[in-house]
Amino acid sequence: MSDLYTSTVTSIGADAPSMFEAGVVILFAEPVPPALADVSVVHSPSGELARDIQAGDTISIGVAEYTVVRLGDVASNNLRELGHVVLYVDAGDQKLLPGAIHVDGPSPAPQSGARITVRGA
Repeated sequence: MSDLYTSTVTSIGADAPSMFEAGVVILFAEPVPPALADVSVVHSPSGELARDIQAGDTISIGVAEYTVVRLGDVASNNLRELGHVVLYVDAGDQKLLPGAIHVDGPSPAPQSGARITVRGA
């Protein structure tokens, strides 16, 4: 497995924990639009996404590791351009928005200072 993308969580929006309870993690790189700051996990990338994300890749946030099940058509591009993607944890057959990624893994609880890593399968 090779690292495709790395970033560090710089802050957690005040309303983000209620999103985590619903299995949703909204990632947004600095600078985050004010309208999304309260619900986002704000992060600072250390480089660009090396290739498009694919099913079977893994996304780690701190010690939690998620396996990519499927992704929307613009998810990789949004991560590349804006540092923005929405992770739906154990979403089942829920319809995905174009910028979302369905992942399997533990209940999310990102913390400030955690490392975000996307690894190729």
